[in-house]
Amino acid sequence: MATLRIPRKYQSLIVLFQFFLLIQIQLVLCYQYKVGDLNAWNIPSSANKDVYLKWSKNHIFKLGDSILFLYPPSEDSVIQVTKQNYNSCNLKNPILYMNNGNSLFNITRPGEFYFTSGAEGHCEKLQKLHISIGGGNGTSYDEADSPAFAPSPSYTNVFGSIPVQSSNSTSASSSGKVEISVFAAVGLLFLTLFIGSTIL
Repeated sequence: MATLRIPRKYQSLIVLFQFFLLIQIQLVLCYQYKVGDLNAWNIPSSANKDVYLKWSKNHIFKLGDSILFLYPPSEDSVIQVTKQNYNSCNLKNPILYMNNGNSLFNITRPGEFYFTSGAEGHCEKLQKLHISIGGGNGTSYDEADSPAFAPSPSYTNVFGSIPVQSSNSTSASSSGKVEISVFAAVGLLFLTLFIGSTIL
């Protein structure tokens, strides 16, 4: 059996290439976050009234990620609003209205995004969410920009019917990102060891 012979002067180049490949794999992963890491988008309990505020501050969202709101469609909804309407809990003139109980918001541009429950009185009880997506250049964003909502595939619904899933889905769940990253790292390590053993 023939072995691959790579001159020593190129070995470090191969390792560097593998390192950059690993970085690229990590950069293209998109994550799907379940809002609040809860089973349902609802009014926070009195013991944990800042659940959505704390949750959004503990996550770094990026372009391509998505946030999933789960709720009983007969009892609640999600609306995207302006900063002013978010602060005043004004539910009139939402930018986006979602009410299927399985609402997926795709992040397609940098900026500030404000969400609240579409049910009367829920926003005042802190059922609202603010997320910030940086552009990488310190730019501030205008609230009048178009919403970052894009049609998206639907996922398993714990409340009600399950919409048809799109065949061009690219989102990954939070647990999926770990599995892919570990798989890629182990694969690159194996490739490095394999190439290293055939060179020597």
